[in-house]
Amino acid sequence: MSESSTLETLVKRDRAVVLAGLAGVTGLAWAYLFITAAEMGGPMDAGALAAAMQIKPWTGLDFLLMFLMWAVMMVAMMLPSAAPMILLFAAVCRKQAAQGRTFAPVGVFVAGYLAVWSVFSLGATVLQWGLEQAALLSPMMVGTSPLLGGGLLVVAGLYQWSPLKQACLRHCRSPIHFIVHHRREGPGGAFVMGLEHGAFCVGCCWLLMGLLLVGGVMNLLWVAAIAVFVLLEKVLPFGARGGRVTGALLVLAGSFALFQM
Repeated sequence: MSESSTLETLVKRDRAVVLAGLAGVTGLAWAYLFITAAEMGGPMDAGALAAAMQIKPWTGLDFLLMFLMWAVMMVAMMLPSAAPMILLFAAVCRKQAAQGRTFAPVGVFVAGYLAVWSVFSLGATVLQWGLEQAALLSPMMVGTSPLLGGGLLVVAGLYQWSPLKQACLRHCRSPIHFIVHHRREGPGGAFVMGLEHGAFCVGCCWLLMGLLLVGGVMNLLWVAAIAVFVLLEKVLPFGARGGRVTGALLVLAGSFALFQM
């Protein structure tokens, strides 16, 4: 077998291993969300429902569990959309290893990527706590204010057309462009690359994640719909244009909700 054939075989094997790993982690994240949603959405009698709807101070454990829920949700929603970038990074690492150059494990890059979304999850947890204490979000994590819901839809729709959104989306849609302009050597460099790619993804999607507060943070159909949209926006040839169309629809939906107040 020639050297090129051997390298091609190794790349295919690595691709299969990375895809299996991503699928496994994503599957576990979704399983956690399904179990959590089932526990929160179980049957309640009138007294239990009234108690759940009362605004109560959060304990440290409440905050930790809510942060964990957000962090796992971001893994479930965002890791599939980062798969093209992760696969390209794995291919580059394999080529570096074949040439005898320093390379970093793919997990280091993924760790950097998820670290950024963990920081986002911390901010989302603080925001959720503030909205709940202000009676703008129910303890069941559904928005209670038409003004908040309509406003979020309008702002998220407008952001779809913003230069910042489009700049971040270009980096997310073109893994090769990102590798060329942000390539660093070694494990430390891989972690920084993961941080940078995660930052672009947050810049691209943070307001879309805010829409979870409109449809319900644990409404898994809503969560899945947003996750699928994020994936398609990043990978389809017409994803950027589709994102703008969706932005216009969000503005219309939000404006309609606000005018109904």
